[in-house]
Amino acid sequence: MSLSVTAAPDARCFEDCAPQSLSNLTDAALYQLAVARGEGEIGKDGPLVVKTGEHTGRSAQDKFIVRHPETEDTIWWDANKAMSDEAFDRLHADMLDYASQHDLIRQDLAGGADKTYGIKVRVFTEYAWHGLFIQHLLVRPPFEERGADPDFTIVDLPGFAADPEVHGCRSKTVIAVDFVRRLVLIGGTSYAGEMKKSVFTILNYLLPEKDVMPMHCSVNVGKDDDPAIFFGLSGTGKTTLSADPHRTLIGDDEHGWGPNGLFNFEGGCYAKMIRLSPSAEPEIYATTKRFGTVLENVVMHPETRELDLDDATLAENSRGAYPIHYIPNASTSGVTGHPNNIIMLTCDAFGVMPPIARLSPAQAMYMFLSGYTAKVAGTEKGLGKDPEATFSTCFGAPFMPRHPSEYGALLGKLIDKHGVDCWLVSTGWTGGPHGQGKRMPIKETRALLTAALNGSLNKAPMRTDEIFGFEVPTDVPGVDKAILNPRDTWDDPAAYDAQAQKLAKMFVENFRIYEDHVSDAVKAAGPKA
Repeated sequence: MSLSVTAAPDARCFEDCAPQSLSNLTDAALYQLAVARGEGEIGKDGPLVVKTGEHTGRSAQDKFIVRHPETEDTIWWDANKAMSDEAFDRLHADMLDYASQHDLIRQDLAGGADKTYGIKVRVFTEYAWHGLFIQHLLVRPPFEERGADPDFTIVDLPGFAADPEVHGCRSKTVIAVDFVRRLVLIGGTSYAGEMKKSVFTILNYLLPEKDVMPMHCSVNVGKDDDPAIFFGLSGTGKTTLSADPHRTLIGDDEHGWGPNGLFNFEGGCYAKMIRLSPSAEPEIYATTKRFGTVLENVVMHPETRELDLDDATLAENSRGAYPIHYIPNASTSGVTGHPNNIIMLTCDAFGVMPPIARLSPAQAMYMFLSGYTAKVAGTEKGLGKDPEATFSTCFGAPFMPRHPSEYGALLGKLIDKHGVDCWLVSTGWTGGPHGQGKRMPIKETRALLTAALNGSLNKAPMRTDEIFGFEVPTDVPGVDKAILNPRDTWDDPAAYDAQAQKLAKMFVENFRIYEDHVSDAVKAAGPKA
């Protein structure tokens, strides 16, 4: 269903009511304003270092979609929280009242490097550093185009506290998306990532109607014009592995796949900083030493301004936001052709997944809808000593307004049409689960990825995994054979078998909700528990 704008509150009234609206400031001007206001400090070598306070990550439980007759039948309400039209009106009015007492920063940007399918986005922020952040993360149109009327407007007011009884939300924090009004209201959180993920949510809703597949993934391309997609949840290595010095980076987090090929939704990167390695991730590490980079919750010495990327005192989820051209071999256009390979990344803390496996199209669909990774004990409040399996459908359930089967069917059609090779790569543990085994060596992962992307891995001898059914290479030049069969890396093979069966059962149980929406071939592609 194509949306039409109703007679709803006009987003421009935020600009009209604010004491001052500063439009499309440069990076340097936003930097200066943020420091003058005390919003952040300049670290050694030039980055802007800020703290997000209470919220150091997304507030998934505080995100709502406004329920309208026009969208009632297209939203996946099982996974998306509804807000009434009336509650949104009250929220809009109260945020307007708050904005009338605060200066706003306005940025006219775009979501999507392919103009055929992109959207114009106007963003109002209360904080100058939020304006700098979103200017990095979205696409910057030519300056002469930056005053055009937007397709969507985002209003980001961290100092505004929502009232659950008045605004139909859960807490003082609220992210309310209205597809009919084409307006997003964000309040009560200083975590800047809510803005960029709101744009992703919008594109995830609009693009499937145009036969364009929105994806939570990174993309790069080699000299032989061989684009690759990297699906993966947070912490699986999506940003790290796509930042390959021998391949051009198209983007590190969000992309579309349509008739023209692949295109980046964004104009920047939002990388994890905690324990960043200058040897393993040199391109990303170098951004911490540049003017313009925004570092969230990175610990800094108060006198020397030296950064301590290993210190998680402020947050385990410390982040860096920077324009994509800070990566030396990044694409300036943000577009490329159709992919040759799809890589599905999982951080398997159970220690049973091989470092790489070849997937049939049906297996790729199964893994895509499953969206498996694992949370490591100790990294989140409430986790016990054992790893916890996480299944986030389409590798991005919090940003999927539509039913997963829509995205799955679209991906399956594209894989079949373009003859794409699909691979599952584990960046998790080997030799045992977390706490007993060791992390998969990144050197081995990169060597296996190189073999997959250049086509040589398709010629390697393969075995069929008895439980998971996918094909696993048994001999790859330059890679330790022992690591290729995870069972052989365990001291107790029987313990491996029990752990593998345990994970297989989790897959099967999780997939039951999708069985009525997929073909028999996809249903049969799961593990044999």
